[in-house]
Amino acid sequence: MPSFGFLEDRDAFFMLEALKEAEKAFYEDEVPVGAVIVFENKIISRGYNQVEKLKDSTAHAEIIAITQAENALGNKFLNNCTIYVTIEPCFMCLGAIVLARIKRVVFACREPKFGAVVSLLDIQALSFNHSLEVKEGVLEKESSYLMQSFFQKRR
Repeated sequence: MPSFGFLEDRDAFFMLEALKEAEKAFYEDEVPVGAVIVFENKIISRGYNQVEKLKDSTAHAEIIAITQAENALGNKFLNNCTIYVTIEPCFMCLGAIVLARIKRVVFACREPKFGAVVSLLDIQALSFNHSLEVKEGVLEKESSYLMQSFFQKRR
């Protein structure tokens, strides 16, 4: 097995925390998506899908985590933050990520139907008021397994 640098180890560590959030959604019968936002190597917010629980179509993990992070930092801009998400963000969540000026998005697996970072849109080809770094595939198998288990359970 190849040796990974500090960045990759850190990404796996924080993605594991996002997976813990996704598990909360799974056990509450929500689509199992989890997110954490990190600032200066510390988790400043957590979120998981709560669409059914709150009866709110905007209660995605990313939106909940962004709101908490902005409150934690007392700022609407999250310039030096990284968001870790178990599934590729949708258009709504990508819009919130861009508007919050999050520096980096790390996600586990692609979402071919709604994913707006690489699946349906090439975010790197678009021009925004800041650059957005993207990394995909961190703990992809674990996140995919959780999603598959959820939808098998619902059938």
